[in-house]
Amino acid sequence: MEGALSNGLPRLTTLGNRIVRADTKAEVMLRGLNRSGLEYSEPDEQGFLSAAEISRAEIRTIVNEWGANVMRLTFNQDWVLHGRGNWTAESYRAALDQVIRWTSECGAYTILDLQWLDADHPYGGGRNFVAPLPNMQSLELWNVLATRYRDEPAVLYDIFNEPHDRLPDDPYPLNREDGTTYPAEKYSVTMEDWQPWARRLIQAIRDANPDSLVLVSGINWGYDLRGMPMDIPNLVYSTHVYPVKGWDWEGAFGHLAATAPVFAAEWGGDDGDLRWGKKLAAYFDRLAMGWTAWSWHNDPLIVRKYAPTPFGEIVRSRLS
Repeated sequence: MEGALSNGLPRLTTLGNRIVRADTKAEVMLRGLNRSGLEYSEPDEQGFLSAAEISRAEIRTIVNEWGANVMRLTFNQDWVLHGRGNWTAESYRAALDQVIRWTSECGAYTILDLQWLDADHPYGGGRNFVAPLPNMQSLELWNVLATRYRDEPAVLYDIFNEPHDRLPDDPYPLNREDGTTYPAEKYSVTMEDWQPWARRLIQAIRDANPDSLVLVSGINWGYDLRGMPMDIPNLVYSTHVYPVKGWDWEGAFGHLAATAPVFAAEWGGDDGDLRWGKKLAAYFDRLAMGWTAWSWHNDPLIVRKYAPTPFGEIVRSRLS
């Protein structure tokens, strides 16, 4: 039975290298935006959504005016499991519920993206809170959310944001999927390190929600999908594409799009990246790839006070 948050949106699955409706097998091209904020905004006196400045009016603008049919919502693992300060875990989960409901009311899906493990442990200088690999609590996290949204076809799952090598000043050893840690001198994260984690996270979701559509990112900050696909059904392979990564899109992810569903969960740039952005958007079109551009709320900015930036104009033109 369909849950109360999905407002009639059909369940999605994969067929060949496409995302399709589970009932009719009609192709669905998911394109939209990232909405950051819930991973880091300390709750104010009104709670998490107020602190992140997320409102129904904003969601309506993203979906109804810009034309997005999916929004990738970043969140904080620790706050889902334990809350923050005087605000409980249930109040944080209710905030996720609210955004999912607002988004589906407008006819769009929500991708839940595990962006931060917590807001207390930076993984290197510059307050980098994006961990290189998950931890054991990530398994509990996904079981909790997959159970909560078992009957919600509007909810999709992005299991871990950006697997990447440890930074030189990252003080924490890398986590193994069995609960142990690698030696302190290990800094690299390869597909051999990431895929066992991915399998465990996917299983944690599928144990509670067997029909879930799951996104699995590449290594090298989510960019590199060489070594995929995995022998697991109903997966979408997610890449994060930024100017710093260069132009070898075919080698990093394009080659996979011929045989498996590939989705750009993040891409974006600044005013000096417009030529790059137009070429990348055209490349996505040629491959019939879906995407969610980064980001509505923070750098690289796509919109300032609801007015698109020059890069945001590229994104909006492709959405509309």
